[in-house]
Amino acid sequence: MILGMTGFAERNFASPTLRLKISIKTLNHRFFDWSYKGVPLGEAESRLRALCQKRIRRGRVEVFLELVSFSPESWNFTLNEGLLEKILAALDRVSRRTGRRLEISLDGLFRVPQLVEVGRKAFGPKEAAFLGRSFSRTLDDVLALRRREGKETARQLRIHVGAVRRFVARIEGRFKRQPALLQEKLKKRLRDLNGGSHVSEGKLAEEASFLAQRYDLAEEIGRLKTHLASFEALISPKVGDPVGRQLDFLAQELNREANTLASKSQDIHITRESLAIKNELESIRQHVQNIE
Repeated sequence: MILGMTGFAERNFASPTLRLKISIKTLNHRFFDWSYKGVPLGEAESRLRALCQKRIRRGRVEVFLELVSFSPESWNFTLNEGLLEKILAALDRVSRRTGRRLEISLDGLFRVPQLVEVGRKAFGPKEAAFLGRSFSRTLDDVLALRRREGKETARQLRIHVGAVRRFVARIEGRFKRQPALLQEKLKKRLRDLNGGSHVSEGKLAEEASFLAQRYDLAEEIGRLKTHLASFEALISPKVGDPVGRQLDFLAQELNREANTLASKSQDIHITRESLAIKNELESIRQHVQNIE
């Protein structure tokens, strides 16, 4: 199934020891690009990244996480008692000298550098499992949006590919009539050059054959049809792997063949059809940029 690359989801979760708010946004990117902001998770962030990369192969993933721990056992608290004793002793000395009672608030103590250190402990097995499940459920919502976007993108691509097929069919039909058209055009030109005199059929056929070989478009038409068939196979609902890069490559190849057709053709009708193909391919390439 075709997947888009943009999506967003935000969910809240709670357990007996944790409260979480998880936001995940995905955007276009050539490769998998992870960006995490929020409370430090340590090794748990690497596990979330690995979990995400198993389900999203390509695109930028921006994750924001808010976390509140309810359990006191989840925290490490360190008090530099020696430093605190020095601070209190200094306050007492100054109070005795000045005759004024000097005090420091608890808030002020917490502001003293290196006096108090508060940090969250590493997640226990239950907390880590809860975090992983919560992240996966949020990611489910993002992937649902990416699937919906991919389905619509595939529909649009089929419309454009169908249009290209029609243009190629018209070019092929015109090309098959080209020898006769060239012969008629040559006949008129040679007759004008000979002052209206008769031109031998042998000479005429020889010149027409030379021009037909010089401006032969059969290979380009054949490659266009082959690339279109490959493109259609890749956007089939049965395809499960990411196909964005392959589709982008095929779109470039199709554009190259369309350019060659336009440059080699001596038929204004074929040139116009080639330019119409290029317009469709521009739309195709824009859509392909948003496919995983």
